Amino acid sequence: MTRSSEEGSTARLERRAAVLARLAEISLALNSTLEQSDLLRLLMDAAAEITDSETASVLLWDPRTRELRFVATTSQQSELNLIGQPVPLEGSIAGTILLENRIVQVDDVRGDPRHYSKVGEQFQFYTRSLLGAPMTVQDRAIGVLEVINKRTLPWTPDDHEYLSVLAAQAAVAIERAQLVAALQQANAELSELDKLKNDFIAIASHELRTPLAVIMGYASFLQDEAEGETGELVAKVLASGMQLRHIIEDLTNLRYLQQKPSELHRERLLLASLVHDAVQDVASLVEAKGHRLTLELPADALEIDGDQIRLVMALTNILHNAVRFTPDGGQITVRAARRASDEAWVTITDNGIGIPPDKLERIFDKFYQVEDHMTRRYGGLGIGLSIARAVVEAHGGRVWADSPGLGQGASFFVALPLAETG
Repeated sequence: MTRSSEEGSTARLERRAAVLARLAEISLALNSTLEQSDLLRLLMDAAAEITDSETASVLLWDPRTRELRFVATTSQQSELNLIGQPVPLEGSIAGTILLENRIVQVDDVRGDPRHYSKVGEQFQFYTRSLLGAPMTVQDRAIGVLEVINKRTLPWTPDDHEYLSVLAAQAAVAIERAQLVAALQQANAELSELDKLKNDFIAIASHELRTPLAVIMGYASFLQDEAEGETGELVAKVLASGMQLRHIIEDLTNLRYLQQKPSELHRERLLLASLVHDAVQDVASLVEAKGHRLTLELPADALEIDGDQIRLVMALTNILHNAVRFTPDGGQITVRAARRASDEAWVTITDNGIGIPPDKLERIFDKFYQVEDHMTRRYGGLGIGLSIARAVVEAHGGRVWADSPGLGQGASFFVALPLAETG
């Protein structure tokens, strides 16, 4: 081997090593960014540089129009405003690359009838030579990577190899970026739907609450004046009105099913006051059903760092559950006490219908009730316990239930961390 050939071989090896290092660098960059515009800009510059071409372009397949469309070009071409311009699938070089899923090399496009000159003529850019590779993901072509006007012909086998590697890298990166964009769009749509749902519930609850208050007011007035059968009918109206009011309250509180700790308005609270407020919230319902309610509060001042409104709501939901599922004239006991040095327990026990052992966890599921929804007697949406658990867990606590079985009552336990002293 002559000295000149050795030098040529060394130069080629050095060139190849430099290109492979550049490809590795591009691969890392493509895996580190998710913005499609950044991916394409990086890809264009690398493709033109590695193949010693004037420009490079990416065309992606549009399944709606069945056309290829320019989505990126190198910076030298940016002023040409090619982005979005279509190229027909049939009868074009880019279309051939996509349809046949293979590299196509054209040394002189003037002699190739597949050359689509309309875009070049429109923007005063003229293609002389072209090398294109398909961009495929799992054997599915999604677009074409082209390098245009090689400065010194001919195109080499190395150009084919490097362009194929770049096209493969780009296809995976673009597919990933599109999936991420689709996921972000889906999440945005879900957020919008959730906002619409919350707005609808808020408006509907307000519009229902206003006429219901009028109905309840007039029914209460009639109850004071009515006697005999009329009094019984008015009592049924009031009972139904109370049931509807509870359903409206459940609708209003749906947003608390996904309670986040960051949404809590924390302050130092007395546990006894929280329990007392929750008992007061259900006092009228307890009286209406003729229950006996026993309240046992701690002698010492146990304090909780929490959101007063939401903790009271959680305890009230559990109490409503006990009142509703205990037959008239039942016994309900509410106890609050220190359980350990760092937590207190609130226990709500009733002698109501009880809970089957295999349903003790399921009753905390959203919209779940032990009774069949078509035949149940006790009503409600089945979200009170779910909300209670979400609120308590957002405070770092726990909620669970225990029951000897059907017809033997149930106990609900709320464990809350005590506020730190000192």
